[in-house]
Amino acid sequence: MLAHRRRVDLVRWARLAVMSDLSAVEEFLPVDESTLRVSRHLDAIEGQAVEADRTRSVSRDVIAALKGTDVMRMAATSELGGTEESVQHVGRELEAVAARCPSLAWTLWNHLAVFHLFVGALGPEQATKLSDIVAAGEWVSFPAGAGSGVRGRLHGDTARLNGTARWGTGARYGDHCGVVFAVAGDDGEAMRPLDLRFTMVRNSSAGITIEPTWDGSGLRASATDDVRYDHVSVDLAGCVAWFGTNRAESLRTIPVVHHRYREDWVGLSDLWLGWMAVGIVRRCLIEITDEIETRRVIMGARMVGRQTVQMNIGRALALTASARAAVYEACAEVDRRIDAVQVPSATDYFRQQAIITMALEQLTEAVALLRRTLGGNGLREGADFERRVRDFQAMPLHINAHHDRITHQVGRLALGIDLDNF
Repeated sequence: MLAHRRRVDLVRWARLAVMSDLSAVEEFLPVDESTLRVSRHLDAIEGQAVEADRTRSVSRDVIAALKGTDVMRMAATSELGGTEESVQHVGRELEAVAARCPSLAWTLWNHLAVFHLFVGALGPEQATKLSDIVAAGEWVSFPAGAGSGVRGRLHGDTARLNGTARWGTGARYGDHCGVVFAVAGDDGEAMRPLDLRFTMVRNSSAGITIEPTWDGSGLRASATDDVRYDHVSVDLAGCVAWFGTNRAESLRTIPVVHHRYREDWVGLSDLWLGWMAVGIVRRCLIEITDEIETRRVIMGARMVGRQTVQMNIGRALALTASARAAVYEACAEVDRRIDAVQVPSATDYFRQQAIITMALEQLTEAVALLRRTLGGNGLREGADFERRVRDFQAMPLHINAHHDRITHQVGRLALGIDLDNF
C-alpha cells in the first residue's frame, strides 16, 4: 500500500511538473518574487540591462523609479523610518535584481550595506539626519577604497576637505557620500598621531566632482568611480571620530540606534553578496539548460544526449543548490541573533564570512562547468552568459569576501593567533 502511494505521488509530481511553466532548474531552485518590494520594477530592470552594460550606466528612468521607494529603505530600522526587513529578505531582493542586472544589484547592495555602516558610525546623536535620508528614500555611497586620500583642514566650526576618494560604487546615481578624512595641518599633510573623522556630504555640494573612472571588465554600469573633493566645506558638528578597522569590535559596545546596528556591515555585505551570486548563477543555469535542449554538436548529434553535458549540468546545479542553502542558513543565523538581541562575537562575524566565501567558491566552480559545457559555441553565441559571467567574477574578488583574506583570518582564529583588524 505504501509503495503504491509513493508511485501515485511520483506520478502526480511528474504531471504537475509537466503542467507547470517552470523549468526543471526553477523547480530545483524555487523562488517566489511576488512578495518582493522590487517586484514591480523587475521587468524594467531587465529591459535596460544590456544597454546598461553597453553604455556603462544604469537607465536614469530605473534609478528615478527606485529612489524614494521602500526598496531604498528596506534595510533601515523602524527608528529611522525604514521597513526593517530581515537580512534574509534583503538578500532575496538583491538576488532577484542580480538575475536581471548585476550592475544595478551591485549599487543597491552597496547603498544598503554602507548606510548600515553610516548609522553605526554616526550613532543616535545624528539619528535625525539619518532619518531624513531614509524618509526621502535617498541613495548613499562610500568611496573609501584602496588609494583613497582625503585631508581636512580645520577652520573654526568647519573642515575644508581636499583629496580623492576611490571606489565610489553608485556615487553618480546617489545623493550622499560618506567620507573619511584625516585632519591636516597648515602644510596640508595629515597630523600625527592621525586624527581620522567621518561625515556625510551631499553629492551636489560645491567642490565635489564624480569622475566616471570605472572601466572594469565586469559590472560595467556599477559606477564605481572616483570622487574628488576640492575645498569642500563640512560642519564639524556633523563629524564623528572614525573607528576605522576596529569598527566590528567597537560596534559591540558603543551606543547604537538599534541593536541591529551592532552587526558589522562587512559581514552583512558578504551575506547579500552571496545572494547576488546565487541569482546570477541560477539565471545562467535556466538559460543554458533551455538552450542545450536544441543545440547540436559536431556531426549533428544532440548536445543534450552527451553524458558529460548531463554530468556537468548536474554538478553545476548541485553546487548552486548547496551554495544557496549555505547562504540561506548564514542569513537565518544572523536574523535569529538580531531577534534575540544577542551581541555578535568575533567568531560569529568570521563564521558568516567564511560560509559565504566557500559558497562563492562553489558558485565559481559551477560557472566554470557551465562555460566548459558551452564550449566554443558558447563563446561565440552566448552573449548573455558572457555578460553575466563578467559580472559574477567580481563577487569572489571583492575584498569583503575574498578567499585569501577570509581563510587567513579564520585560520588565525582557529589557531588562537591575534586577528587582523580587517
